[in-house]
Amino acid sequence: MTVDRPPGRFDWLRRHRRWCFALVVAALLVQMAFAMITTAVEQTPTIDEPVYVGTAVVYLEQHSLRYNPEHPPLGKLIIASGVAFAGVRLDPAFAGDQTQLGRQVLYESGNDPGRLMLLARLPVIVLTLLFGLVVFAFATDLTGPVGGSAALALYAFSPDLIAQGSLATLDVPAAGFLLTSVWLLWRARRRPVRYLPLAGLALGAAVATKMSTLTAVPVLLLLVVLSVWYARHDRFLRRLGLGAAAAAGVALIAIAVVWASYLAVDPGLRWTTPPGLPALHGLRSLAGRLPLPAPYRDGMRVQFGFEDQVWGGFLFGRQYLGSLWYYLPAALLVKTPLGMVALWPAGAVAMVAVPRLRPAAPYVLVPAGVLLAAAMTGSRDLGVRYAIFVPMFLAVAAAGVVALRRRWIPVAAAALVVFAAVSSLRTFPYYLPYSNEAFGGPAQTHLRLHDSNVDWGQDLGRLADRLRQRYPGEPTWLVYKGSGLPSYYGINAADPLTVPPDQVHGLLAVSDSAIAKADDHLASLITGSTPIDEVGHSITIYHRP
Repeated sequence: MTVDRPPGRFDWLRRHRRWCFALVVAALLVQMAFAMITTAVEQTPTIDEPVYVGTAVVYLEQHSLRYNPEHPPLGKLIIASGVAFAGVRLDPAFAGDQTQLGRQVLYESGNDPGRLMLLARLPVIVLTLLFGLVVFAFATDLTGPVGGSAALALYAFSPDLIAQGSLATLDVPAAGFLLTSVWLLWRARRRPVRYLPLAGLALGAAVATKMSTLTAVPVLLLLVVLSVWYARHDRFLRRLGLGAAAAAGVALIAIAVVWASYLAVDPGLRWTTPPGLPALHGLRSLAGRLPLPAPYRDGMRVQFGFEDQVWGGFLFGRQYLGSLWYYLPAALLVKTPLGMVALWPAGAVAMVAVPRLRPAAPYVLVPAGVLLAAAMTGSRDLGVRYAIFVPMFLAVAAAGVVALRRRWIPVAAAALVVFAAVSSLRTFPYYLPYSNEAFGGPAQTHLRLHDSNVDWGQDLGRLADRLRQRYPGEPTWLVYKGSGLPSYYGINAADPLTVPPDQVHGLLAVSDSAIAKADDHLASLITGSTPIDEVGHSITIYHRP
């Protein structure tokens, strides 16, 4: 005899489980899209963006590789897919450098810089959202849809990913392509024939977007061997040989993608090596032997030249020359929501401790660790964007927390995700200068960090609005660190660094990055001034009597 069981309160959810998770994914991505689009609309060009946009215009109109050789073309081709709809005009006779090119395209050619920048940023925004789906799929493969949803929430509410994903730059695309390649290699453990070629395409896309991803190539090729090893059940030597052959195949596909990105710009691959590139010695000489296009190899020499320079840094209120090995971990600690600070290491521990997750540790933790170690040895302490892969990979790792067998863990994990989300929402729409509550929030970030961590020139338009609304007609002096053109936005300001301090009276607006690295002249101006306002947590307005 069968007794009908009364419907339980969760039966409907169980029957429609897939649709519920689909709604969660959609809601998280819609939130992220709204945050990024709002940011993209409100922010004026950051320091690097005009160079990439100008180069994209040259790609479209002149099919020339002569600008910005230090970065491969794919990321700028992605930006060009939006710029193509802007109706950009560029004088064919223009012959300036890449910085002048950016200003020419944005402000001196009759283009609308606001519309142009939005169109350039939209393809990166779309890519950032697609990489969120990769995070969800990867974490779901490891821990199920609950873990996948938690990972996507950490990704979608990451202030750094929102900030960098809303810009026409290369950091998020390069890191996202790498993560995609790693996820496909994980899936290749069961279906190598299907997923290894796709992993090669994604790896090639990463290398064709930013040269710093080359550090991860040996790691990913070893993961190819590992995936084939799991997929096959042959003898030891045969499995090893098949793995090595598969790694070679993936490498060839990646190399082909790099070549294709250059040929897409200039099918004739016309290239002249720029003068003054550093000579290659020691291990660096291997770069000259890579089977990659000549402009790629010369671009690596440009990057080596950057690494050989002595750059200035700013950390926790101290200005210094050179680089600090602990700069990126310290900056990440400041700029990561506290809920993520707790969940990232917890997930990494779970990935190593839980037997069913342990096979994924080499795929998730090792590439992120190698990339971070390489970035920590770099000479430029200019922002956590150099480690933007960390919130991507560790969002996946954090999903491992749901595999821990303790009753209180799901509640604690959910609370930490909500805490991270609330912290992110509170900073809207000022994501670039975000810092967590332990360090005073975005209003205090400039006291601890500088450059792209807080002030990358993004608030020139907001400054113009503030001056019109609150200080109309007042004499204004401006120290601006950025690529925007103040006069275009209606800012009629003089440079206070060109005159003695006793001649500077009225309003003094200073980019916070300039304050962090102020010389004696600027420091004297600031000392004799009273702070009266701030714009976007990146520009401080003073009054000088």
